Amino acid sequence: MKTNFLMAAVALVFILASCSNAAQKADSNNGETDVIKTKDSMTTSKKTIQLTRADFLTKVANFEENPDQWVYLGDKPCIIDFYADWCGPCKMVAPILEELANEYDGEIYIYKVDTEAEQQLAAEFGIRSIPSLLFVPMGEAPQMAQGALPKDAFKQAIEEVLLKKS
Repeated sequence: MKTNFLMAAVALVFILASCSNAAQKADSNNGETDVIKTKDSMTTSKKTIQLTRADFLTKVANFEENPDQWVYLGDKPCIIDFYADWCGPCKMVAPILEELANEYDGEIYIYKVDTEAEQQLAAEFGIRSIPSLLFVPMGEAPQMAQGALPKDAFKQAIEEVLLKKS
């Protein structure tokens, strides 16, 4: 009986020690990853543009002055990403939009609206699910898409809807 108790105690000590060592290893790896991420984010500039409601009214469309018709104020077509930081699909779309913003730099704008911070704007556009993406071509009505789209679907929409390169 004493032997069984002693063996169980020794096994428990080994298990606790290995779990604690694994947790320390994971913590140290996370720290290294964070440093790398921070370093990468310092070297690459973001091309997507964060919008508040006030920015939206001056850069995209002033729906308060023109409530009955869409009047786009921009000089290039745009995509507006209605997202939230906690949203998994939004996190999948974000790096794709950054890549596209770099790829189509000078041809289109890619705006981002945080639906948590800009709840009034999200409500005014009837955003019920995220990500919701508003494709705004020049001189035409905007088109809304919902859900995480793959990069090739974004590229097709940019080429055919925004840039009219069909």
